[in-house]
Amino acid sequence: MLSNPLIDRWMLELITKYPDLSSCKEDIVAAYHCLSKAFRSEGKLLVCGNGGSAADSDHIVGELMKGFMSKRPLSADRRGLLESVFKEDGTYLAEHLQGGLPAISLVSHSALMTAYSNDVAADMVFAQQVYGLAKPEDVLMAISTSGNSDNVVRAVQVAHALGVPTIGLTGNVGGRLADLCTVTIRVPWDRTPDIQERHLPIYHILCMMVEQEFFDDQKELVEVELTEGEGYV
Repeated sequence: MLSNPLIDRWMLELITKYPDLSSCKEDIVAAYHCLSKAFRSEGKLLVCGNGGSAADSDHIVGELMKGFMSKRPLSADRRGLLESVFKEDGTYLAEHLQGGLPAISLVSHSALMTAYSNDVAADMVFAQQVYGLAKPEDVLMAISTSGNSDNVVRAVQVAHALGVPTIGLTGNVGGRLADLCTVTIRVPWDRTPDIQERHLPIYHILCMMVEQEFFDDQKELVEVELTEGEGYV
C-alpha cells in the first residue's frame, strides 16, 4: 500500500467492491504516481478516447478541474488577491472558485478534430493536439478498451517521442498500448461494456487520490466514515 490511511482505505474498498481489479492494484498506484509527479511539476493531464471512452475523458476532466470529494476552497493568499483587485466582486469570485488540477479532454475540440480529419488524417486528431499542447512535465491518459484504437495509439506515439509519460486504460489483452505506455492498467475483461464498467471506478479512485494529495481539507476525511454515495459533485 501507500502508507496513507485514506488512500489505503480507498484501495481496499475498490478491491472489495471489484475483486477482479486486484490484478490492477500495482498499476493503479503507478498511474497515481505519474499524475502526482505531473501536477507537482506544474504540468497537466491530457486525456483521449473514442465513444464511451471519449465520455470518460470528459468525466475525468470534470472530476479534476473542480471539487470532487472536496470543495477545495481557495487559499487565503488567492482569496486576498481577488479581493484586493475587485473588492466585493473579488469576495464573490473567491467564494465561488475551487482549486483545480489542470486537465484537458482532447475529445472536446470538435472544430479542430473535424478539420484535421477532413484536411489531414482522421487517425491523427489526438496526436496533433498532443504535439501542440504537451510538455515533458505533462502526462497523457489514453483510453481504449482494445488498446488498438488508431487515433489513441498515434497520440501515445507522439507523447512518447516528446518524452511525455503515458497512462493506458485498456482491457485484458492491452493491445498496442500495453507496450507503448509508461503505465498500462489492463482490466481483466474482454467485452467492451465489462471493461468500461471497470474503467470508471479506476479513474474515480485516481482522481480521489490526487485530490487528497493536493488539497489539505481532503485530509480531514481520514477521520470521517464515508458512506456510499458521499462526495462533492
